[in-house]
Amino acid sequence: MALKQPRTELDARYGEPEAAAIAWTEAEGLLAEAELFWLSTVRPDGRPHVTPLLAVWADGALHFCTGAAERKAMNLARNPEVVLTTGVNALHGGCDLVVEGTAVRVTDTSRLTVLATLWEAKYGAEWHFDVQDGGFTGGEGNVALVFEVAPRTAFGFGKAPYSQTRWRF
Repeated sequence: MALKQPRTELDARYGEPEAAAIAWTEAEGLLAEAELFWLSTVRPDGRPHVTPLLAVWADGALHFCTGAAERKAMNLARNPEVVLTTGVNALHGGCDLVVEGTAVRVTDTSRLTVLATLWEAKYGAEWHFDVQDGGFTGGEGNVALVFEVAPRTAFGFGKAPYSQTRWRF
């Protein structure tokens, strides 16, 4: 399946004169390699909720999982709009990424099986999942819902030199 290529825009107001837009292919590589992400959701009363989690980049989207009774899952049940961020904890060097989109539940067994394999390949045997009842099951029988977030808009914040790239899908 051919993935839609985004429109790339460099916002010179937030960068150094020598800065160039970050290529989407570079951003995809960073998303695939990142180990930790921060998920932002909205609580039913409108307050924000942010939590760290693991995610896998596959087929043009980020994928994460959560227990049905966890705060993030309850927030998503009411409002599926999310922001996922990742990057480096440094002022000079690296690139921070922000992905905005809608979290859509993945329940297809064959798709979940592929994602479970990708999870274990990225994070190791500690993160082995079986697929059952439209989600992931862990070694202790716990069930996790799996969500996919295809970017609607994404931002890349370069720090050597400083730059801001926006990708619109």
